[in-house]
Amino acid sequence: MKSLLYLVSAMLLSQMTIAQVANKKEVNMQNKEVIRRLYDEAMNKRNTALLPELISAAYDGPDFKQVVTGLTDAFPDAQWIVKDVVAEGNKVVVFQQFQGTHRGTFQHIPATGRRVASDGVVAYELKDGKVIHSETLTNRLGFLQELGVLPRDINGSPDNVIFIDKFIVPAGATKEFFERVKINRDLIKTVPGFIRDAAYTYTDSDGNTVCVTVAVWANKAAFEQARETVQASYKKEGFDMPGMLKRLNITIDRGVYREMLPQ
Repeated sequence: MKSLLYLVSAMLLSQMTIAQVANKKEVNMQNKEVIRRLYDEAMNKRNTALLPELISAAYDGPDFKQVVTGLTDAFPDAQWIVKDVVAEGNKVVVFQQFQGTHRGTFQHIPATGRRVASDGVVAYELKDGKVIHSETLTNRLGFLQELGVLPRDINGSPDNVIFIDKFIVPAGATKEFFERVKINRDLIKTVPGFIRDAAYTYTDSDGNTVCVTVAVWANKAAFEQARETVQASYKKEGFDMPGMLKRLNITIDRGVYREMLPQ
């Protein structure tokens, strides 16, 4: 009798295990299908109307539609190539490659016309058949290098020219001043030989905004060409930079530097 009970118990446990494995496989396949539709239909075919079916209202990341449209606006031919998909329980991991041509402004980077192909890994978490969380790991450095925003060789060069401006801006002048800074920063990124730029601010004890802008050029020739391009733009626009600084009571200190490389 005892042997019979053991046999029946073993058979029931075996059936339960088989059922659990089958259910687990079914969940994995269902979650994979959600992610497949996300890439194939919503993203690659631009059918963002499907997103509410695939992305939960409880999704805890940035607005998914805005992220996708931000990329497709800047890269109109954008495609996400799925290289591999691994699913386990409520997690799906996608090994992907983003491909596209930079035709519009992306995160303040003006269109470069360059083609990019950037590899990445995205881990999705799903609940009730919808994505509730995602984490993305991409080669950000390589992406910016392909766009030409950063050089392929990120080490300094003795030929690099660094142009540094320091502005002291009264409180009432900041809006107009920063509008002009944005115009100039967007412009210089289009000049051959541009490597990178940056801007830093703080507020001094008198309530003035102190702004330091840094632009790095491949060499002196690139720097001179940039200066001519900016001056030509001012002339075409009818803009008087010294006049604006004087009118807004902005003081400026500027200089041309070279990087001090290790000896």
